[in-house]
Amino acid sequence: MKSVNLLIKPASSLCNMRCRYCFYHDVAGNREIESYGIMSAETAHLLIDRAFEYTDNIFFAFQGGEPTLCGHEFYTDFTEYAAKKQSGKKADVRYGIQTNGLLIDEKFAEIFAKNNFLVGISLDGTKECHDLNRIDAAHEGTFSRVKKAADLLAKKKVDFNVLSVVTEAGARHAEGNYNFFKKNGLEFIQYIPQIAPFDKKGDSDTLSAKSYGMFLCRTFDLWYRDFCSGKYISIRDFDNYCGILMGRRPEICSLQGRCSCNLTVEANGNVYPCDFYVLDEYLIGNIRDLTLDEMINSDTSKKFISESFAEQKECSNCRWRPLCRTGCRRNKEPISDTGGYQFFCDAYKMFFEHCFERMKTVPSILNTKY
Repeated sequence: MKSVNLLIKPASSLCNMRCRYCFYHDVAGNREIESYGIMSAETAHLLIDRAFEYTDNIFFAFQGGEPTLCGHEFYTDFTEYAAKKQSGKKADVRYGIQTNGLLIDEKFAEIFAKNNFLVGISLDGTKECHDLNRIDAAHEGTFSRVKKAADLLAKKKVDFNVLSVVTEAGARHAEGNYNFFKKNGLEFIQYIPQIAPFDKKGDSDTLSAKSYGMFLCRTFDLWYRDFCSGKYISIRDFDNYCGILMGRRPEICSLQGRCSCNLTVEANGNVYPCDFYVLDEYLIGNIRDLTLDEMINSDTSKKFISESFAEQKECSNCRWRPLCRTGCRRNKEPISDTGGYQFFCDAYKMFFEHCFERMKTVPSILNTKY
């Protein structure tokens, strides 16, 4: 059975934080309409209808901006309407949400628990690292509120993981942040490198390839030590790289070797092929006018995918291509007929050269210790 993942932005680019590295603030600022406001119940219902027209295997994921700005009622209505559509069918409907955590309260935790949401909560490590960039509208740090939200989710037995952005400053504290997560029982972590604005790649205030490479090396050292001792901490990138060596297909889109149409739905029903490209030039349609199948197979979608096949000659001859798969397209802008230079290329080379021999031992350790 075919499946569909829908990345929904029910609050568009609206947010109650002012993170200094926010990539979606940059994306929204590069289109004609910066924010499409809050998604209406009518639009949400139509989106659910479109999803069930396409398949009975659906993952609804909510992101922003900040998706909790829609309020409790939006998610209660959304899940109840989806449940009615699902009734009597052998359907598989799953939910996820990526949140900054500031509005997470008992009611949200109950909604997430009841509907088996997988929650991603943004936390950049220790208070010092987190508050350096993740500030609210009053320019105050948010660490204590986010940590409180994580504790509440754990108390309510809501499945959640941590999304941690690696910045130039944060990369220097790889060990402290890793140990913070481990000490606090936050054992499912997705580290993502800071994404430079479209027009400022390589500026001094963005993450350098060298710093990111050093961060990956140090974090892997700590992760591998714990892994060998029987303490497994899930770091999404490491899990995927080891999985590739074990013959598994990676689940991270940046490790697929090419882009696909990852349907991203704005608050007004506009649909785009990728969360990083919610731009006017990549609009593939609106759910009021087209089915999901029509948008997936649109000329704009096909062009977006075909552009991602281009790669530089040195990539095809690189020893590490089977692992890095040339990385995320967003970090290769500007794209041309010969591809684009992967900004973190040197980071990946440094990382794989440092850890590859140990990474190859993971299957045998899994067999003996796990």
